[in-house]
Amino acid sequence: MATEPRPSCKKTSGACAGAPELPTRCTSSATPSITVCSIARCYGNAASAGLHWRTPTHRPSPVLQLRQFAVFVGLAASLFASAQTPPAPARPAAAPAPAATPAIAGLSAPVFVLNSQDADVSVIDASGGDWKVVRRIASGKEPHHLYMTPDEKSVIVANAQSDTLTFIDPRTAEVQRTVRGIIDPYHLRFSPDMKWFVTAANRLDHVDLYRWDGKDLQLARRIPTGKTPSHIWIDSRSTTAFVTMQDSDELVAIDLATQALKWRAKTGPMPADVFGTADDRFLLVGMTGGDHVEVWDLTGPQPRVTRRIKTGAGAHAFRSAGDRRHVYVSNRVANTISKIDLQSLEVVDTLPAPGGPDCMELVAGGRLLLVTSRWARRLTVIDTQTRQVVRQVAVGKSPHGVWTLDHVRH
Repeated sequence: MATEPRPSCKKTSGACAGAPELPTRCTSSATPSITVCSIARCYGNAASAGLHWRTPTHRPSPVLQLRQFAVFVGLAASLFASAQTPPAPARPAAAPAPAATPAIAGLSAPVFVLNSQDADVSVIDASGGDWKVVRRIASGKEPHHLYMTPDEKSVIVANAQSDTLTFIDPRTAEVQRTVRGIIDPYHLRFSPDMKWFVTAANRLDHVDLYRWDGKDLQLARRIPTGKTPSHIWIDSRSTTAFVTMQDSDELVAIDLATQALKWRAKTGPMPADVFGTADDRFLLVGMTGGDHVEVWDLTGPQPRVTRRIKTGAGAHAFRSAGDRRHVYVSNRVANTISKIDLQSLEVVDTLPAPGGPDCMELVAGGRLLLVTSRWARRLTVIDTQTRQVVRQVAVGKSPHGVWTLDHVRH
C-alpha cells in the first residue's frame, strides 16, 4: 500500500487524551512547534526531555481558558500525588503477592505494554510471578493501542506517527511483519464478524474503514470527522462503528455497509473511550474532561443521553469485567478505577490506581487487573478482590496500551 503524503502536524496524537490543550507550546529538535496538552504530555518532565516552553501567538477564549485551567489543576494534583508516593519496586517487600492466588503467581503468555513516547513495546514475563521486563521491541513512533487479530495469531500495535502497524506473535513476542501506509492509526478495532478493520486518525481528523480478508487490509473509505477522533466501538451485529471526537465533544455513528456517516451528537467535555452493552441498547462514553460516564440510549430514532454516572475526574478507558455484567473505567485524574454494574448503571466498587491510570487488561480468572500508569512510567497490577496494588513494573515513557493473551474473553 502506497504511503500518502502527510500534511503538517497540527497536534501530536493520543498522548494528550485526558489533558486538554493549554495556552503553551513545547519545542524540541524531535518535535518542533507541536502543540501539547499539558506538562505531562511532554513526557511528564519537560526538562529531562530537553523541551522548552513558549507562549503561542493566539489566545483561547476566556471560557476555554477556564475549562483548560480546571482540568489542568486536576491533572497537576494527580501528578503531585503520584510524585509523593515512590513507585513500588519490581519485588515489593511490603506488599508481596498473595501466594494462595494462582492468578498472581504467574501467566503463561507475555504482557505487552506500549511506551508511546519511547516508540517501543515492553515485554513482561510474568510466568514465574516475577513480572520482569525481558525485552523492548522497537515499534514505530507513538504506539498507543493494540488489538488481537481474529485468528489470535497476532497482536497488532498501531503506531500513529509512523503510519504503520506492527504484527507481533502474542506467545513468543517475535515481530512477524510491519504494514506501512496506514495513515495515523491511533485507535483500532475489528468488527465482530471479522470483515472490517477500523482506525481513528487522532491527529488528522478522519476514520478509515478497511476490508480484512484474514491477512491483508484494503482501504474501503476514508471518512472526515470532527476534531480528534479518539476511540472506537462496533456493535455486536457489525453494522455500526461509534467513534468519539475528543476536541469537538461529539459522538458519531458510521454505517459500515455504506461507509457513510449515520448521525452526529454532542457529548460532554472531551469524550474518550466508548463501550457498548451486549444487547446494543446502550453506549457508555467516558468524559475525560469531566468526572463521569455518559449513558447513551440507542433504542429510539435518535440517540440520547439518559444518565450520567459519576465515577471520578478524568473518566477515560473501559475494560469489560468478563462476567457480562460489569465494566471497569479508569479515572485518569482521580487516580481510581470504578466498577460499573451494567444492569443498574451504578458504580459498585472503586479501586486505587496511582500515576494516571489509562488502559487496562483483565487477566483470565478476573482477579488481576493490569493498568498502565501513564504519568509514572509503570504497569500497575491490582488485585480486584483485596482492592490493593500488588505489583508495579517499571516500563517506558508514557505507557498507554496493555494486553496479554491470558485475558478474560468477554
